[in-house]
Amino acid sequence: MAKSSGSEVISFKVDDALKKAMEGIGNRSEFIRAAILAALDDTCPLCKGTGILTPHQYEHWQEFSKDHMMRKCKECNSWVLSCKKDNGSPTDKCKE
Repeated sequence: MAKSSGSEVISFKVDDALKKAMEGIGNRSEFIRAAILAALDDTCPLCKGTGILTPHQYEHWQEFSKDHMMRKCKECNSWVLSCKKDNGSPTDKCKE
């Protein structure tokens, strides 16, 4: 029996504009893998980028949000979580 390489071929369709934009890329497979991994690093840890919470996740979020709030960082203008118990002090790396 042959050993599995642990990889799988996944294909997808692209429109003409994306096809044209990718024409000069030497190794498109590697480029696409890198782009997907980079995008996955920047996704919401709860919804995994879907923008939708499951009913159970929503229940947990409701409980968490009792003691936390969203606020805009005065330094970088990004939305961040802050703990209400700490008077809304930042939980991010920016200093205010």
